[in-house]
Amino acid sequence: MNRWMTRLLLSLMSLALALVVAAAYMVHRLESQMTAPLAMDQPTEWTLPEGATTVRVANLWSQAGWVPTSFWIKVAVRLEPGLAQIKAGTYELTPQMSVRDALQLLVEGRQKAFRLTLVEGETLRQALARIAAHPKLVQPEQGGAALKAAIGFQGDNPEGMLFPDTYQFHAGDSAVALVKRSSARMQREIQLAWSQCQEGLPLKNDYQMVILASIIEKETALAEERPLIGSVFINRLNRGMRLQTDPTVIYGMGERFNGNITKADLLERTPYNTYRIRGLPPTPIALVGREALQAACQPAQSKYYYFVSRGDGSHHFSRTLREHNQAVNKYIRKRS
Repeated sequence: MNRWMTRLLLSLMSLALALVVAAAYMVHRLESQMTAPLAMDQPTEWTLPEGATTVRVANLWSQAGWVPTSFWIKVAVRLEPGLAQIKAGTYELTPQMSVRDALQLLVEGRQKAFRLTLVEGETLRQALARIAAHPKLVQPEQGGAALKAAIGFQGDNPEGMLFPDTYQFHAGDSAVALVKRSSARMQREIQLAWSQCQEGLPLKNDYQMVILASIIEKETALAEERPLIGSVFINRLNRGMRLQTDPTVIYGMGERFNGNITKADLLERTPYNTYRIRGLPPTPIALVGREALQAACQPAQSKYYYFVSRGDGSHHFSRTLREHNQAVNKYIRKRS
């Protein structure tokens, strides 16, 4: 009896030891598999569809060759139920990620951020076309009309009512929502700039400030010149002089503009031809950034009424028409 009991105890101990060893091996294998990097050569954009489970993820990654087998992921989910709480979306998986880190990415819903930049000086039509063309944004059924309506502008032409900046979003986000974000941002920037305006400017309201800022935006890309450009237009408005600025003429021509402005174009009566009309055009002519808004409401103090391009991106400023004509001869007609 004692001998039988001894053998039984030895057998049970051996079995227990074997189970411990097997369990230790399984834990080791599981950990080594879950901490191993994904077998991919480069960062990969990957979309997890709605309703997909972690088991489905394991099978897909196995089929793609990113993990040697789906088995260990399935085991990990059994032991760690939290790994099953994955979220649909588009993610960026990289070769440096371990299998566990990649799964955690899905659990936390840290989707890949896409970016779209609206550029200072581009027209609203160009900006909306850029938004409409982005493949990761969900577009409204009504197309461009719905995007334009999303700006929420009370008028016929919402030109200039989006704020130029780089916007982040996730795949599947609404294009309408992005337009609303940009429009709301623009309203905040307008209110801020208008609250800091110099007193005595010939601007009736914040909308006229945006109109002037859009002209400044189109006239120069140099930040240091914007306040001077602003001062020229403010000085001309104060004197009742026509603004005589080419970008407004070009905007009024629309798609007819082929890269050149003719004498006939300057003589044409349009609401935007500031060679013919007095004061500001009826709407902005482009998207404007913060610096252009500041230049419109906080222009430099100067006695300049004219400027001409030097041909290198900068401008020569003049106080009188005679000085201006001399500068035109020097920089445009190339006469001494």
